[in-house]
This record gives sequence, C-alpha cells and structure tokens, in this order.
Amino acid sequence: MRAVDLIIKKRDHGELTREEIDFFVQGYTRGEIPDYQASAWAMAVVLNGMTAREITDLTLSMAHSGQVLDLSGIVDVVVDKHSTGGVGDKTTLAVLPIVAACGLPCGKMSGRGLGFSGGTLDKLESIPGYRVDLSTDEFKKQLKEIGIVLTGQSLDLAPADGKFYALRDVTGTVQSIPLIASSIMSKKIASGATAIVLDVKTGLGAFMETLDEARQLAETMTAIGELAGRKVKTLLSDMNQPLGFAVGNALEVKEALDVLRGAGPADFREHCLATCDHMLVLGGRAADLKSARKLAETALQNGSAFEKFRQLVTAQGGDVSCVDQPDKMAKARLMESVVSPESGFLSQVHARLIGEAAVDLGAGRAKKNDPVDHSVGFEILHKVGEFVKAGEELFVVHANDQEKLKRAKDAVLAAHLFSKKAVEPLPLFYN
Repeated sequence: MRAVDLIIKKRDHGELTREEIDFFVQGYTRGEIPDYQASAWAMAVVLNGMTAREITDLTLSMAHSGQVLDLSGIVDVVVDKHSTGGVGDKTTLAVLPIVAACGLPCGKMSGRGLGFSGGTLDKLESIPGYRVDLSTDEFKKQLKEIGIVLTGQSLDLAPADGKFYALRDVTGTVQSIPLIASSIMSKKIASGATAIVLDVKTGLGAFMETLDEARQLAETMTAIGELAGRKVKTLLSDMNQPLGFAVGNALEVKEALDVLRGAGPADFREHCLATCDHMLVLGGRAADLKSARKLAETALQNGSAFEKFRQLVTAQGGDVSCVDQPDKMAKARLMESVVSPESGFLSQVHARLIGEAAVDLGAGRAKKNDPVDHSVGFEILHKVGEFVKAGEELFVVHANDQEKLKRAKDAVLAAHLFSKKAVEPLPLFYN
C-alpha cells in the first residue's frame, strides 16, 4: 500500500477501506507519511467528504493510535464537554470547575487554537507555569485526587489526532465534517469519557455556518459516540457574534474567572450554566435540568467552583496568584478604545472577522509553530439588538504593535453593522 494511491483514490471520490484508513493514519502518526502527503489527503477529504463508515473507521483508528484510557477503576463516571470552536468561547474554563464542584469528575483533553477560533490550551497558558502536558499516569492521579483535569493530549493518547489537528490549522483543512467529527470523538474515546456533552456552534464565527451543517455534524458525532458505547448529548449554539465580551487568551481567562466569582457577561454565564445542566444530568448527578441548575448556581454562590479552579491550577503547576489577582497575567502594551461612528441598533457583530483580527494581532497562529501572544485581543462591548449611540464606546483593542492595532481597529469596526430599525437579539441555543 502507498500513501499516494490513497490520496488519488480519495481525490477521485473513492471510498477508502478500513485497512487503507488505518494504514494512512498509523503511517502518518509514526512519521512514515510526511506532512505534505497528509495535507493532500486532508484536502481531498475536505473536497470530497467521507461515508459514515469511513468517518467511524477514521475516528477509531485515531483513537487507537495510542493508549485508550480505562478510568472505571478510578471514578464511577467521567463526564466531558467539547465545543466545536468559536470566538470568545472560553466556556470550558468555567464549566469544568462548576461541574467538578458539584461532585461530577471531569477529565478533559483540550486543543490549541484552530483557524480563527481560540484554543483552551492557549488560554490556560496565560497563567504562568500551567502545565498542559500531563502524562497518562498524572491524568489518572489528578482525576482521582481532585476530580478535575484540563490538559492537552498526552503523546500516548490519540497521537494521530494531535498531528492532524496541528496540520489542519495551517493547511486550510479545518472546515470538514469528517475531520472535525473524527478529531473530537477520537479524543473523547481515547481519554476515557463515559458521558459527553457536545456544543456544536453555528453561524458566522463557526466552522459550521448553517444550522443544517451543524445538525449534520451533531448527528455524526452522536452516531460515533453511540457506536463506541458513550452517552452523548448535543447542543446547537449560536456563534454569529462573540460569546461574552473578551476575545484573546488572557482576557478570556479573566472573564471566565469573573463567572466563577458569580459575575461575568450575561450571555456567557447563561451559556456556561446551560452546559453544566446537561452535564450534571448526563452524568447522573441531577435528575433533571431544573435540579441541575440549582446545583450549578449553588457552586458559584458558595465559592466552591472558584476554589475548584484554584485546585486545578495548583495541581498543574500554575501560578495560583494569577487566579486570585487576574491583573497579574500578561497585559498588552497598547490599549485603545474605539467609539461608535453612528447611532443605531446593532444588526451584526461578525464573529469570524473579529476572530481573524485577533489572529492577526497574535492571539492565534498563521503557521503551525507560531508563538501565541497571550496578552492581545479585544473587548467587544455590545451585542446584536442593542441600541448604541454615536460616540459611545464600541470595543477596546489590546495590542503590542502599532500597525497591527490600526489594522485590528479597522477590521473590528467593519465587523459591526447598524440598523435604524429595531433588531432582535440572537438566541444562545437553537432547537
């Protein structure tokens, strides 16, 4: 078998066998198939798709490219959540501590930024010293001791996905249902999660721009989960505008800490609580969504969720003083407010344009090994449907380069559109 033959077969709309998929995945993982061939194969998948059987085989091959964790001897149930990626989506940072504080163990492997969407690991590394490279043994030990782990993929867990994930980010092969679904579900299967809540984003700032695409992805991942014996709940959420106000790594960590202290933007707080509700029900800690909400709100009110985040940071080597005093995290050298050029109702706050502008500032990556500037980003101060007066503060740019700041101002201003007529606010979730 040769890699080039499988690239050609998929290029020509052929259906790959389980053996062919396994050959390609394992060969790339071992370094026998180079990046340029993996890139060509991934692009062929983007253009021509995969059958349901191919997607399942790809998922299982990536999951079994390394160790598959069995956590049944450590905790009775492990619940995980995953977002398909968005702009300002820092929900994991708040949701996991809340759920863990309610007595439901959370063990999660997260990723770095992908395209214009921010990555949980990049955000966590805004906290000096925070380790995202826990070994499998460390993962298990920490889950048992404090009931929460938030790390990157260890080298022995789904290593194939780790390689494909970094490659897709810089080769224009992010937006593909087979590649997204197999990436997400391979990590969940490998990391030992028994119950999974999937937050599938849709809109201008999501990889699935239409509701139909989002539903298709949700159905694909649910089917994979069921075949693998996992309990799965999918949510469809809006990503036409940024979630919360903060976009950028350290800024988003600070906003997540605001929620854990019982404050934070209303849309972001509600999104977190709704996700917690479903996790607590799926994990058997609450009988229904109403009782789950009471548990989650109590964890915020009594400070146990915030304390759980402190435990997480301490356990993974982070400087916990940055949790207690968020202003100790990296700050951008330049900060500039931009005011509204006109009065009117906001009809659009284009999430993708804002995400791309954040990447241009340095908050994400243009190339595979680019460093990330944790201090830069935006505060987007208004939501679709709000009335804004001319001269009122519209957003704030945090930058470390004057030319990049100017480009960012222009790009984010262009992302805001106004209407003289009243505009309906956007929903948080779709049915």
